[in-house]
Amino acid sequence: MSFLIVLAALAFLMFAAYRGYSVILFAPVAALGAVLLTDPGAVAPVFSGIFMEKMVGFVKLYFPVFMLGAVFGKVIELSGFSEAIVQAAIRYIGRARANAVIVAVCALLTYGGVSLFVVVFAVYPFAAELYRQSDIPKRLMPGAIALGAFSFTMDSLPGTPQIQNIIPTTFFKTTSWAAPVLGTIGSLFIVAVGLAYLEWRRRAAMAKGEGYGRALVNEPERTASVALPHPALAILPLVLVGVANFAFTRMIPAWYGDSYTVAPEILPGVHAPVTATIKTVVAIWSVEAALLLGILLTVATAFRRVGARFADGSRAAVGGALLAAMNTASEYGFGGVIAALPGFLVVGDALKRIPDPLVNAAVSVSSLAGITGSASGGMSIALAAMSDLFIRGAEAAHIPLEVLHRVVAMASGGMDTLPHNGAVITLLAVTGLTHRESYREIFAVTVIKTAAVFFVIGVYYLTGLV
Repeated sequence: MSFLIVLAALAFLMFAAYRGYSVILFAPVAALGAVLLTDPGAVAPVFSGIFMEKMVGFVKLYFPVFMLGAVFGKVIELSGFSEAIVQAAIRYIGRARANAVIVAVCALLTYGGVSLFVVVFAVYPFAAELYRQSDIPKRLMPGAIALGAFSFTMDSLPGTPQIQNIIPTTFFKTTSWAAPVLGTIGSLFIVAVGLAYLEWRRRAAMAKGEGYGRALVNEPERTASVALPHPALAILPLVLVGVANFAFTRMIPAWYGDSYTVAPEILPGVHAPVTATIKTVVAIWSVEAALLLGILLTVATAFRRVGARFADGSRAAVGGALLAAMNTASEYGFGGVIAALPGFLVVGDALKRIPDPLVNAAVSVSSLAGITGSASGGMSIALAAMSDLFIRGAEAAHIPLEVLHRVVAMASGGMDTLPHNGAVITLLAVTGLTHRESYREIFAVTVIKTAAVFFVIGVYYLTGLV
């Protein structure tokens, strides 16, 4: 019965998200409904002590990233940089390869360490302009962004600095470059199959004469098509964000050490020392600092275009960031409540019975990521509960822990992108589309990512490549 309660809560939230209802409202309804069926007296304490704690904790950590990412995307749009990049891409690559261009830009940013949420904000104006000029249906755009930002550069490609590739290192004592051959093979599989699918969908839609679409919402503002900035200047802020994020990730620990304390002697209004543990915030601080530099560079180099409309544009960007952050935070709270239910423990116990160590790890992590709607959350829960089991199984089968690392990382990005996933909801909110319009392509990417995990496992067993 407890397992059915977990499934019912998950199905209800996915249905609500797919139908277009607010996840901010229905995530707590789904989570607390499950608690009500488990222990009615626990509803209020769980709401305050788990759901709200998780939700507020997410906002505390990540809202500045959402806000700066939205403002960065807006100034890229207002400056005309997005249209300049599109014009150059069409000139040198061609309209027919619009999907490949978007995937490449998203991959460049995420592999450079930019948060995938930030990539959505930054790439959307560029992608919208490219799709509009190529007359490709806008509803297909989220699938291309998801393939570029939420898949191979998030967890498959060796060396990616995304958190999904970092978490396994603490459990398996590996590095982010674990299993480089398998990771590269898995990445090529995702890109090849993903682009083939997106191109098939594009050709089918364009053969029907569907066009970009009408009565669309949250459309980027268009700039005059004359005297556009040079493409090299237009792409410079995107490159700066990636490079600066990489640099700050290494410089901040060197500046601050392991921790930094603000004492009352320095700030008399602080009644107790405030200590920041640097390793827990370095990734966030790095992204925020890089985005600030990107915003300043864009405004400085395109002040005449941006200055007159910055007030209205930034206000709209902050409003969009608030909605996106609260959607994702509400999802995070839902995952925290579900993980505390007895039915969730039943799921974990059942998954432990899968005999093959790599398949066990892949199914366990992907399942928990799907239930919680979070790649990092599902992976963290799975590894905290079952990492010793995974390691013992791998060692008994003489499987290197590097292979286990790569399989676990890739599995975390498998079924995590179900309709209730925070990144999916953010992507659709930013692009002004609904699950009904655009989730089909996102789900296809989800299936391709999941298939890639088992493809990599098969390659390892057949060849022994690491």
